[in-house]
Formats: sequence, C-alpha cells, structure tokens
Amino acid sequence: MVGASMPRRRALALGFFASLLPASGWAAPPADSSTETSAEGEASASVSSDGVSTSRRYSSRGRGDAQTRWIYRWAPERNMGEIGVFGGVWFPHREIELFEADFALPDQGRKEFRRVAPDFGLRGGYYPLRFFGIEAEGALMPARTDPAGDRAWVWNARGHVVGQLGLWSITPFVLLGAGALGVNSPRDVVGSEVDISIHYGGGVKFFINRWTMLRLDVRDIVTNRIGVAEGSIRSPEVLLGFSVTLGRKKDRDKGLGGPRDKDGDGVRDDEDFCPEVYGEMPRGCPTVCVDDNDADGIANPEDQCPDDPESRNGFEDSDGCPDEVPPELADLTGIMQGVNFDTDSDRIKNEGKETLDKAVAIMQKFPSLRVEVSGHTDSNGSYHHNIDLSRRRAESVKRYMVEKGVADERIETRGAGPDEAIDTNATPEGRANNRRIEFKLLDDGGSGTKVKK
Repeated sequence: MVGASMPRRRALALGFFASLLPASGWAAPPADSSTETSAEGEASASVSSDGVSTSRRYSSRGRGDAQTRWIYRWAPERNMGEIGVFGGVWFPHREIELFEADFALPDQGRKEFRRVAPDFGLRGGYYPLRFFGIEAEGALMPARTDPAGDRAWVWNARGHVVGQLGLWSITPFVLLGAGALGVNSPRDVVGSEVDISIHYGGGVKFFINRWTMLRLDVRDIVTNRIGVAEGSIRSPEVLLGFSVTLGRKKDRDKGLGGPRDKDGDGVRDDEDFCPEVYGEMPRGCPTVCVDDNDADGIANPEDQCPDDPESRNGFEDSDGCPDEVPPELADLTGIMQGVNFDTDSDRIKNEGKETLDKAVAIMQKFPSLRVEVSGHTDSNGSYHHNIDLSRRRAESVKRYMVEKGVADERIETRGAGPDEAIDTNATPEGRANNRRIEFKLLDDGGSGTKVKK
C-alpha cells in the first residue's frame, strides 16, 4: 500500500541499525505509529530488516539473533594467524644516533634526518589465544637528510608480543617488542649502521569479514640519543595495515547459521554455561573454588541434592534436585483451549476466563513457576498487523493473570503472528485452530551459582 510504504521503510532502516548492536536485552521500539490495516484493521508492529518482529527477546546466553550480529561474528579466535602489509609515517628524532661514525668527518659524519619519512612493510602473526599473540615485522623507511635531502634507506626488523581484547570484531590491542633499527646509504650521506631498538604502542583491529581486517597502530621506537651515555630518544610512527586471517574454525564457514563460540573456548554457545567468559570443557566456565559434585551448574552449598543433577524442565530448577513435572501442570502447557477473542480485538471473551483462572490457581500453588504466553493468528490480513495483534492478545492474558494475583515478572509474552501455524490456513476450521494462545514453562533461572565441576 502506498500510504504505508514510508513507515515500512523507516521500520526496515531501524531494524538494520539495530542488527549492528551487541545483544544486551535491547529490542527496537516501534518505528512509527502509522497504521497498516488488514482484515482486522489495527496498527502493525515494527519489524526488522528480515521481517521478524522487533519484540523478540535476547537471552543472556547469546542465543538467537545476538549470535549473528557483526560485532561478535568476526571476533578473534584461538590458533589464528594474520599476514599483511602496512604503510604509514615515521617521525625520526632530531638527535637519533643512526649513522656510521668516522672521526675524520665533521660531527663524525652524523646528519639530521627530516622530521617525516614514509614507512611501509610486511608483518605476520600467530595468536595461540584470542587475547595474546606474537608478531614479526620488516619495515623500510626511505628517509632524507636535512637540509641536503640526500636519500638514506632506514630499515627496521622487529618482533613483539600483542595483548588484545579479543571479544568483538573491533579489537583494541597493546604491544611491546624489540628489534634492530639500521640505515644503509653512501658514506657521504650517513653511511651504514645498526642499533638495537625497543618499541611499544597500541591500536585497534577492524575485522571486515572472516578473511580480512584493517588495523591502525600508533607506536614509539626507542633508540640511543647521540653521544656517549646520553640516554634514549623516541621516534613515533603511525601505521595503517591490511591483513588476511588464517585458521578460523570451520563452523564459521556456515556464516550466520553456524554454531557460535563467542568466547573462543571450544564450547559452543548453546552448550556453554559461561558463553562470554573463556573457560574449560565441557561446561565452558572458568575453574572456581566451589564444588559442584553433580555438575548441574548449582554449587554444593546451594544444591539440595549435591550428588544428583537437577532436571531442567521448568519446574523447581533452582533446588538442584531431579524432579518430574507434576501431572496437574499439564493444564499450564500447550494450547489454552477456550481462550478466544473477538475479531480484531485483544479483549478476552468471558468463556476463556475460566481456563485462565485455573492457570492462575496453579501458578499460585507453585510460586517458583514462570511461563511464556504466546499469541498466534491465522494468515489472513497484513503480516505486520497479525504480529502486533498476537502480541497484544498475549499481553491481555498476562494482564488478566497479574490482576488475579500472579507476579508480573513470572510471565513473559511473545507475539508469533501467523509464523507457527499448527493447521492449514486454507479452511475456516484450520484458521480457527491457528488462532490460539499457548503457554510454555520457563526455566526459573535458578538461584544457585553456576560453576565448573
């Protein structure tokens, strides 16, 4: 529809920029209050660039869309290599001791260099850990003397250790190393000489994709000051480089759909109890000085059954004991039969309130339970509208139960729209089956401390 095209473009643009942000529990607000009507004629929900509702929740474990965000997608990995080129500028100090001494010449043949010289070279690195690596470089700085302008080929061969914050595709780092700084030129320029140098500095890496990266370095090169025991001087350099990366894990070949390992500890995020902290197999958490005999993620002091692992089924998951969901909780899972709404309305019909009252009674009997309420629609009408309508219907159910005494934080809502059909949308009966409210038990999160066995 022409009248809805501008709000839709704004919604898509907002979804695109939201997709670049790290997962942090944030969900994009509706992009516009303008309406897109359908057979049930209400305002549509905002959607992201892939057509998915922006009301989607992001969990602290990094599942879902958070795993595909660029800021995490190309973070450094263990056992990764880098090979590249760089170029920039070098600022030789006026008193640098870089010449071939000849006592028969004025000032022993020393000449000053111009304050700026080109700087280019090659580098290679190996990173056994995503936070630490070693590198070697060779650089050439074609300097000129001042004021004559004679060419002197300054070179640098060096190595250094690198410490980096390898959690994201944009990776800051620091480095420290040593090498040899030398010059080659005719004797009437400055001659040939080699000195020991130390260098330090920092910068940032920008991983463009799986194979390539840009890099910015700002450093100081520390060498001898002219004279005997006159101390040291610093000659800064600024470098911009381009590198290719080697040795990334094969599962990254799958792009957006491959298993993720955000912290690079070898345990996939969907199996990692500490997905953002480097840890040890099989649980992916660092070793801590707390016992967890049954390895269920709940420390012994908090575990009522320290030798028997917790059954994570959404029922009393914080006590550390194996258990089965009581049969009476069957009324709190699946489709809520009888919970219906008028056409294009989020008002609960009276005949559905009896079913919800039973659900309220069960949740009051089991105060640790948490549930997700999801709304579903058929495929008739605007997709955006159906997403919004299903969300509002789920929120109406939550509002009813909260007014009956269930704590707000024990109920989460979700609008699935027509995306999770259980029957055909080609017949009136099938469409009626697809218009439904479903309940699902949620893991209560647990109050115990998750630890490494």
